Amino acid sequence: MKKFLLTIAMVAFGFAANAQDGEFNAGVNLGLPTGDVSDAYSFAVSAEVNYLFSVSDDFKVGPSLGFANFFGKDVGGVTVDSASFLPLAAAGRFAVSEEFTLGADLGYGIGISPDGNDGGFYYRPMVGYNIAENIMLQATYSGVSVNGGTFSNIGLGVMFGL
Repeated sequence: MKKFLLTIAMVAFGFAANAQDGEFNAGVNLGLPTGDVSDAYSFAVSAEVNYLFSVSDDFKVGPSLGFANFFGKDVGGVTVDSASFLPLAAAGRFAVSEEFTLGADLGYGIGISPDGNDGGFYYRPMVGYNIAENIMLQATYSGVSVNGGTFSNIGLGVMFGL
């Protein structure tokens, strides 16, 4: 798995090294936990920054850094500790039209908390809709595959071109 992630990162950074121009983006997302973690976590908040390089008029790639937190809830009288991750990924974006963008981030989500959270494979497909020149609304599904399950959520957010 680590070789696969390293290959993805090398391809993304290889495209970036050959690209002429880049754009810096930052955004936030609010999400509802799904699947394995939906019984123990109430909602998720994440933030992301990326620097995307144009490979063609419609396709961009680059590195992405994020932070994701899943807020624990009270389950049977016991409060579940929040879980946090630091996703490091290669991001790709394809402009379907002037308004719509399809994309994905692939990488590794480093486990920050609670103790024993080793992290795992990170993935984040997304659909974006440009509402202004530098503002995009996003619908995302993100997940971190950890030993014994997956921390995943479906979310809505906004990304700002800086």
